[in-house]
Amino acid sequence: MQIVGYEPVPDPALLVADAGAVERVPLTAGTRLSYALGERHCAGVVQDDRHDACPNATAPYCSVHADRWHEGMIADREGEHAVYLAGFAPATFKVGVTRSGRVETRLREQGADRGAHILTVPDGAVAREVESDIGETVGERVRVATKRRGLHREVDDDAWATLVADHDVIASYRFDYGFALEEQPVPETLASGTIRGVQGRLLVVETAGTAYAVDLRDLVGYEVDPDGDPPARQSSLGAF
Repeated sequence: MQIVGYEPVPDPALLVADAGAVERVPLTAGTRLSYALGERHCAGVVQDDRHDACPNATAPYCSVHADRWHEGMIADREGEHAVYLAGFAPATFKVGVTRSGRVETRLREQGADRGAHILTVPDGAVAREVESDIGETVGERVRVATKRRGLHREVDDDAWATLVADHDVIASYRFDYGFALEEQPVPETLASGTIRGVQGRLLVVETAGTAYAVDLRDLVGYEVDPDGDPPARQSSLGAF
């Protein structure tokens, strides 16, 4: 069995392949995840609910399958696009673009705590130009590690209000991912424990009183054993 993908929205799930068949494993809060991780290699490709495996050692994707993903990104330039602002607790912000009508979904995919649709433009090329201009002051990327460090924090509403005040807001968004943390989760790569919730690419699981934050992309490509014993993990101070 191999983890070959993940779906952060609308209902978070891991995609696990076994002998070509793909199973969607829901990441539902309160349920138990029990996969021991083995070797990691290219996740291959999923087409029409079937998995074509790839033995190449590069993970999560080798150059062949990474190129196919990149081709899809290039094709996503035509048609009306939206420019948006995203906020991550406590006060990290970015500008981004997506297809028109997909702003809320894209913000959820990124795990944003706040969002604002600020402009609609004719195509992706114009959107990228606007993004680049705004990005000089706001920024265009937020690292997953930065998002993880804010999972237990609240958004600085004053800082967010100051940011959006400089733009004509078409629609505003405030997100609740259904879980709360008292302290910063421990960064880890594992697929076991009681699920607390998913925020963007970050899966939060709890084991022995410690909350762990897992980048779902870091799981893609791993061979997994549903009956194996996961190794011991670092615990937070709050677990003692």
